[in-house]
Amino acid sequence: MEPLKDLLRVEEVSKSFGEQKVLDNVSFTVQAGEFLSVLGPSGCGKTTLLRILIGLLPADSGRLLLRGQEISQLPPDKRSMGIVFQNYALFENMTVLRNVEYAMRLRPELRAGARQRALQLLEQVGLAEHAKKYPAQLSGGQMQRVAIARTLALSPAIILFDEPMSALDVATRLALRAELKRIQQESGTTMLYITHDQEEAFAMSDRIMVMSAGQIHQLDTPQRLLDEPADDYVRRFVLENLQIKINSLLKYAVK
Repeated sequence: MEPLKDLLRVEEVSKSFGEQKVLDNVSFTVQAGEFLSVLGPSGCGKTTLLRILIGLLPADSGRLLLRGQEISQLPPDKRSMGIVFQNYALFENMTVLRNVEYAMRLRPELRAGARQRALQLLEQVGLAEHAKKYPAQLSGGQMQRVAIARTLALSPAIILFDEPMSALDVATRLALRAELKRIQQESGTTMLYITHDQEEAFAMSDRIMVMSAGQIHQLDTPQRLLDEPADDYVRRFVLENLQIKINSLLKYAVK
């Protein structure tokens, strides 16, 4: 197996809102083909970071490089990044199939094969039999998979997820985690996943970036975070809370 290569480099990115510094010289890399979770509590800067990466918010300073090319000043549609929002953002008046093929039909080079690719993607995410349904006829987990298929349709270099499972019940979250990891591995897509849930991050990630107050405390594999927490914050926020969540899930499984 070939070693992973850096796909995205984030160099000394800072962002303030008035007197409040939300990101403080944040630097890290995302490797091609990996599942990287950004883990931290509300207000730690993780969602601001995502908005800067996708191009919805300018950084005050720093650089973003995708495959070695700076993208800091590019508009969102030129960054080769897709995003799956917490609220799915599906078109309620379109069928599942039309939702998935919609963006491809806006791209002349993809238009001819849009229907076939959309059907293939629905098969991949396990929704082929729901192609003619409308979003209102789907469960939360199914709508999330439609949103994932729609994002995969344009073959972005990186897919960003903004707390995508926070509104789902426990059983659906557990099933969707396994499904998302399978899709990521089969497609080879690089995924950057924003979450406040320790157990969620450990269940899916190749690496986890632990943040607090606009800074990175540790970026490491799940095993190294367990074995060698970088400081007391990582030990408290990650390990102690992880154990609490695992105990809660065990109680749920017993029921």
